[in-house]
This record gives sequence, structure tokens and C-alpha cells, in this order.
Amino acid sequence: MFDTGAVADAVRYACITELSALKPGSVSVHSDGHGMVVDDFVRSANAIAPALVGAGLSVGERILAAIEATRLVVDCNTNLGIVLLCAPLAHAALNIRPGQSLRAALGETLRTLDKNDTHLAYAAILMAEPAGLGEVAQHDVRNNKPDVGLLQVMRTAQRHDRIARQYVNNYADVFDVAVPRLYDGMERWGDEVWATASAYVGLLARFPDTHIERKYGLQLAQDISARAKHLDDMLLDKQATPHTLFAPLARFDAELKGKGINPGTSADLTVAALTVKRLQAYLKDSGQMPFFGRGTGPGCVSSPVSSTAN
Repeated sequence: MFDTGAVADAVRYACITELSALKPGSVSVHSDGHGMVVDDFVRSANAIAPALVGAGLSVGERILAAIEATRLVVDCNTNLGIVLLCAPLAHAALNIRPGQSLRAALGETLRTLDKNDTHLAYAAILMAEPAGLGEVAQHDVRNNKPDVGLLQVMRTAQRHDRIARQYVNNYADVFDVAVPRLYDGMERWGDEVWATASAYVGLLARFPDTHIERKYGLQLAQDISARAKHLDDMLLDKQATPHTLFAPLARFDAELKGKGINPGTSADLTVAALTVKRLQAYLKDSGQMPFFGRGTGPGCVSSPVSSTAN
């Protein structure tokens, strides 16, 4: 169904498009931040795209290969969340059956994760050295002999990690929230970069960012989401244009970066949504999209929606 080049292109495209959008608190072409620059993320994107699509690899092997490739080009954590989200997507796309939706294939991928995937994912996480990584009583990543599959690990972690939650809910925040916002933004503005900004702010407004929560606590994460809600209301105003939206987004971006607040989980989910949208476009162009719809079932795919849907 998919060749490796198409899947690698989808991941690379998603990473670069996300960097092009003005996303408050997140590194973009508009503003560096948090000790990182755009080029760090561009090099990381170019590194992980081929690593994630190696022939015959398991999900865990894809995760570790991508982080190893990243470490060859940067010396900081630029993309652990992206890799954790995109590895199952890449695996699902490469193993999709004729007539099967991407989301259904993803569900199968997640259900088959095993102890070896856990072991390899733990190794990748330790190599990436993410901020806010503490010790936990159950399924600690420093355990080099995990006794459960990766889905069970993510089920345990989901309360405080929205990326882990995607493994449990079959990427509900991606398919049911962020991807429709991308389509809506394209319908309204005809601009994927501004559609990306809209999806990012929509995620941040709806879900307290768990990267912020791990570093600063739930209260601050909730406060930032409340602030983002005001921007989201502006984005959803049918009269809003990129010209009217740029200044308030830029002000919030500068404020968050000035305080060292990085909504990293929201950015990672945005990349995953862009990857899904790109992969779905390939399916549609190849005539293999099973059906269109906005349902939330595991076989559903998101389709372009009019701007009146929100």
C-alpha cells in the first residue's frame, strides 16, 4: 500500500510544516527558544524520516533507530515525543492491508506491542534524555528487563502523559481533534501553515500540556490552556485572518518563551496530526481510502470539513 519513501516523506513533511507555523511557546521559523534553534529540528526531521521506515522493523526498533539517528545530528532532545507518536503510525502505514483505514491499521499495531518494544523504547527514552524524567514505582524506564508490553506501559503512564494516552485511545486526540482542525483551517484559509497553528492552539486550549505539567505542575498547565482558549476563540472566529491573528499569537509566544514554558506535547501531537493528514492524502490519491467520515470509531478516517463545523 505505502512504499517507504511515501511514509518517510509524510513524517519529514509534517515536521517541517510544524516548524513553519507560529505556535506559542514552541520553536518555529518565527522564533527560536528553550536553548534550541530551528536548524536543530530540521536536521532531526531529516534524520528520523528514513530511520522510522526501515524494512521489517518492529515499532520498538523504529523508535530506537530514530533516536539514535537524532543523536548523530543534535545533542539535545528535539523529537522524542514525535518519534513515540510517529513510529506506530509509520509501522501501521507500512503494514496496512488493502481497503483498511489508517486508524484501523494503527489499532492493530498498538495491540501487538510486546515486551521487546518496551525494552527498546526505554533505551530510546534514556538516550533522548527528556526534561522532567523522574522515577516511578511501576514500569520505570531505567528497568532494562521490562515484564509488560509497551501498550500496558503507556496505559499506566497516560494520566500524566498525553502521548502515552494516544497509545491507549488509538490516537483519539490526533484523529478526532487535531486532524479535523487541520482540514478546517485549510478550508478557511487555504494555508497549511496557518491550519497547523490553529490545530496546535486548539490542542493546547483543550488539553493541559503534559510536558508543562511534568516540569511545572498541573496548575500552570491548566492556566496556560485557559490563556490558549482565548486565542483559540479568536482562531475560530469566522472573520479571523492570518493578518489579524499574527500579533496576538506572537505576543503569547514571546511571553511563554520568556518564562521558559514549552508546550511540547501539543507540538508533538500537531506533528502526528500532520503525518496522519499526509498519509490519508496518499490513501485517497491511490483510491484506497475506505470511506470518509467524522466518526470516532477505530475504522474511521477524518475528512475535509467545512468551516461551519466548529
